[in-house]
Parts: sequence; structure tokens; C-alpha cells
Amino acid sequence: MTPTDPAAVDWDHLHRAATDAMRAAYAPYSHFRVGVAGLVDDGRTVTGCNVENASYGVGLCAECGMVSDLVKGGGGRLVAVWCVDGAGRTLMPCGRCRQLLWEHGGAACLLRTPEGDLTMREVLPQAFGPEDLQSEYPPQR
Repeated sequence: MTPTDPAAVDWDHLHRAATDAMRAAYAPYSHFRVGVAGLVDDGRTVTGCNVENASYGVGLCAECGMVSDLVKGGGGRLVAVWCVDGAGRTLMPCGRCRQLLWEHGGAACLLRTPEGDLTMREVLPQAFGPEDLQSEYPPQR
């Protein structure tokens, strides 16, 4: 399954799954709950929620949990993703999480954004990916 057409995605299902995941968030400091759901190329739905930490900077974004769920469940490629806040409103993933989505979904992965459905190529143009690690240049010593 690799829908490139946003109409081929059951966005209502992803929104419900993201909202359910958000309810499990651990956000005692900011009280800003986040949930995310992703459709995998084999039809599975993976989810995640944010998990804060008293040291603030080492908290985990919801997308980190979703990617862990993806990998734990056997891997695959993300096809479509929706991230929501505590009220179920669409959130744009942070830069680090956009990189995670690129790594595990690629350029064609669809993301529901506050401005509509966009591919990761549109969200993160000129992204750095695994292919960039294949360099013509020898390692520096």
C-alpha cells in the first residue's frame, strides 16, 4: 500500500487513533499533550504520544513513540501520518520529527498539516537521508 493520493487514506481513522494516543501522553510539566498515528505500507496503524521528563530537553515527542511502535511491530514504511494536540487539532511536527518521518516514510509519505495534506518532499525539501551517507569522499582522519 503506497497511496500518493490523500483521498486514498482513511484520515478519520488516523485522527481517531492519534486522539486516542494523545490521551495517554505524559505531560505533567507543559500540560501539552500530543498524539500521532501513522498508516504503514502493510495496512497497520502505529501510534505514539509525547512523554515529558523533569529535565525538559530529554522529553520524547509523540513521533518518536510512533516510530518505536513501527520498528517494534516489524518495520515497514509510513504512508500517511497525522499529529494532534490535546484538543484534537492538527499539529505540525517539529524539525527533529520531520527528519524521523522522512527516514521512515520517505519523500512520498503524506502528512496532514494545518495547511492541508502534503508529502514529506513538500514538508522537508532537500532532506538529508540515508543516501547522503554514501559519499564519494574518503572519511577524514
